[in-house]
Amino acid sequence: MSKKRLPSIGRSDFAEAGGIIGYSVNFFDLYRRAGIFVDKIVKGAKPGDLPVEQPRKFDFVINLKSAKQIGLTIPPLLLGRADQVIE
Repeated sequence: MSKKRLPSIGRSDFAEAGGIIGYSVNFFDLYRRAGIFVDKIVKGAKPGDLPVEQPRKFDFVINLKSAKQIGLTIPPLLLGRADQVIE
């Protein structure tokens, strides 16, 4: 996207690969929660009786290096809310 100077947003690993902003579910937390469900099933719970859960944790990553390359200024308030800032 740097050739056309367009900011782009994708999953959190997208920002780590050169995108401007990444926002996605935290897969580590998602897998940990899945392990809790497996434990309940192994202990005898019926899978159909277990509740469906929404993801609880999300990752917000900002790549300042990529933003600077296209002349984009990220507001300090947004930087303060990021889980990770790549400089």
